This record gives sequence, C-alpha cells and structure tokens, in this order.
Amino acid sequence: MSRLRWMGEFIAGAVACAAVIVAVRPLAHASPDATWLTQRVALGKQLFNDPSLSADGTVRCASCHIPEKAYTDGRAVAIGVYGHAGTRNTPSLLNIATASESAFFWDGRRTALEHAVLDPLTNPVEMGLHDQSELLQRITQNNAYRVAFSQAFPNDRGSLTSAEVGAALAAYIRSLAPSQSAFDHYLHGDRTALNPRAQLGLALFQGKAGCAECHRLDDSPPTLTDHGYHRTGVGLDGIMANLPVLTEGVIARSLQGAAIGDGVATHADEAQLGRFNVTQDPADIGLFRTPSLRGVAHTAPYMHDGSVSTLEDAIDREVYYRSLQTGRPLNLSVEERLDLAEFLRSL
Repeated sequence: MSRLRWMGEFIAGAVACAAVIVAVRPLAHASPDATWLTQRVALGKQLFNDPSLSADGTVRCASCHIPEKAYTDGRAVAIGVYGHAGTRNTPSLLNIATASESAFFWDGRRTALEHAVLDPLTNPVEMGLHDQSELLQRITQNNAYRVAFSQAFPNDRGSLTSAEVGAALAAYIRSLAPSQSAFDHYLHGDRTALNPRAQLGLALFQGKAGCAECHRLDDSPPTLTDHGYHRTGVGLDGIMANLPVLTEGVIARSLQGAAIGDGVATHADEAQLGRFNVTQDPADIGLFRTPSLRGVAHTAPYMHDGSVSTLEDAIDREVYYRSLQTGRPLNLSVEERLDLAEFLRSL
C-alpha cells in the first residue's frame, strides 16, 4: 500500500470516528437535562404551595387547586386574597398534560402554560400582587429560592426572570396526572372494570346522548375534549338585555391595554361573554372551552360559573340545551340519565 493511500485511509477512519463521537456527544447531556427537569418540578411545587406569593400572605395556588378535589376547590367560583370572589369556576389541572392542552382558562386567552400560570399571581382577586416585579422581589428575598432557581436554571447567570418562574410552575403542573380510572382499565381489556350500568352509559355517551362529539374518545388515551369552544346557554339569559353595553366595555378596556383576565375576574357580567373577551367577535359571545371530563365526579360544581351543583344536574342541563340547539328533543329516560352518570363516575 502506498504511503499516500495509507494516509488517506487513516484520515478517513479518523473522520468517521470523530463523526461517531460528535453524534453520541449530546447523550452526555441527557442526565443533566433530566436533573434540571426534576429540580424545576420540585421548585414549581414549592412555588405552587407558597402563600407568601400572595398580597395578603394567605392564598397559594393550592388554595384553589386542591389535590383531593382533582385540583379544583369545590366552590362555585374561586376565592382569593382578602376574601375576594372571582367570577369563574376553578378548572382541574390534572388533565393538562394528558389532554395535550394548548389553550388555557375557560375562554382560552392564553396559549402557553408558562404564561397562563403567572396570571393568577397578579390578578387583583386571586393572589393580588401588584405586578411581576413584586413577584420577583418576593422570591429573591428568599435565599432558599435563590439557590433552587440557580440549580434548576443553571444558565440564568444569577438573574431571576418571570419566565423562569413560569417554567417552574408549568413543569410542576405538567407532572400532574390522573391515576388510572375504571374506564382506563376497561379500555385496557378488563371488561369487569365497568359495571353493567356504566357500560350502558358508555354506549349512550358514544351514541344517543352524543356526548363524545365534544368529549372525544378517539385519542389514546382519550382526552375527553375536542379542544373547542361551545355555547351551553349558562349565564347568557341574565345579560342579554345589556349586551351592547357589556361588549363596548370589553372593547374599550382592550384598546386601553387592560389584561383580559383582570377584567373577567372583576366584571361578573362580562365574564359571561366567554370567548368574546379574547376575540371580540360577536359570534363568540357565550362560547367556553370544552373541559376534559377526566375525574369529573370530583370536580363539582360545574360549568364556567359553577352554577350547576351536581353531576346529575349537569347532565340535565346538557340534555336540555342540546335539544334547543338541534331543534329536536334529546329524549333520555330517567334510567338512561342514571346510566350516563354512572359512566361519568368511572372516568
């Protein structure tokens, strides 16, 4: 073999080895990335449970998102700092990761969880901080937080940002997941997981009752939502006569740059406008995001304003309004409604 040829093959082999090393090198970062995620989840949990991040030092995220209640609070509307009542029912956080949610709040006004989790901290009737600067000031005054943030965000160069707070809270919320339900076991092949009444309810859910049109079962696992916006009629009757004034008020505040969430939380009638608060499209008046039904037996009361007390009442309300929408009665017998409720309790 000539010296020139030998050198060429040697160089080619060295290049190939280098390519392999370069290709493998990113795997060396897998462990630190996993560590950072674990640290961010732990940090997010700490923030989630910290009442010092509220204006009066008594309210935390976990005040309204209680684990034993599927991360809701069991109230019609949330209660925040100084006993202020909001205008919306607290949604469950359990299904955000499972359902691959990409819009948040009942009106979908946020499309990134990292942004959505920051809003309650500065909402005047939720946690009530003046602004994000006050939030960062409260966090940086705590030495334990400073250490935790530097470990979870090693590239921040010691400068805490609200984006990092949002990332930590979002990481924790995405780590929440519902336990395997009776329906999950049924889907996995255990036909005894649903009792006969619940199996009849499943057939109704998919068929005659039409629930699966919006609460989808065709994903794996089923998300039980279509990620869309629908009108249930709840709350509209009381504001119809005042719609022109209400819609003008929303548009005026929008032109002034007011935060949508602050307006919704402090104007009960405007809160009933739903998706209109975001789009200002008259066609969106009264539209609200379809919630996932996972854990629905534990999230009463129901609807965006918490005005429907029980699961059975929610079924009756849906049957009534769907009948109005379609122009034909959705005739479910008492027994069929009980079957449907039994299936919903299995989710």
